[in-house]
Amino acid sequence: MSPIRIALNAGLLLVVFVIQETLVSRVHLPITGFSFYLAVLLLMVLLENRTGAVILGFVGGMILDLSPASESPFGQWALILTAIAYLIAVNAESIDQIVSRPVGLGLFVALGTSLSLLAYLLVDGLLGQATGTFGRDCLVIGGNFFWTMLLAPFFMPALLVIRDATIGSRERI
Repeated sequence: MSPIRIALNAGLLLVVFVIQETLVSRVHLPITGFSFYLAVLLLMVLLENRTGAVILGFVGGMILDLSPASESPFGQWALILTAIAYLIAVNAESIDQIVSRPVGLGLFVALGTSLSLLAYLLVDGLLGQATGTFGRDCLVIGGNFFWTMLLAPFFMPALLVIRDATIGSRERI
């Protein structure tokens, strides 16, 4: 991944982060909320090569650590999303059959966001931070999975077009 691509992806993630913080988090959906930022980030990670995926996970985690709503230590999201991106990048060839279809891609993005939220809760508990009750945490993760599955088909095509417009000729091979 070239430095220009890193800057373009970071800029796109910053725009998505601002949309998440100003618009999406203000909408009160039934059950629980929806993390537009996590869904876009994991979709971008799925589309990258190994090195690009890990870099994107780290940059995306650092941007998410800037959230004013986050009460966790700075760097916790970067750690979690780098680990999730590494896990996806290492297993990219085996999950390629699943994500080649739109429904599989949406399902995988929804599972990835749920796994990210679960990892966040586990690390929060290990660091001694106060988390919610077990039932509430399950409701938040399940609700996020539901809304990601429902809303991902609306933004996935636009993100695929943006990605195709920003990759260079070397990366198209």
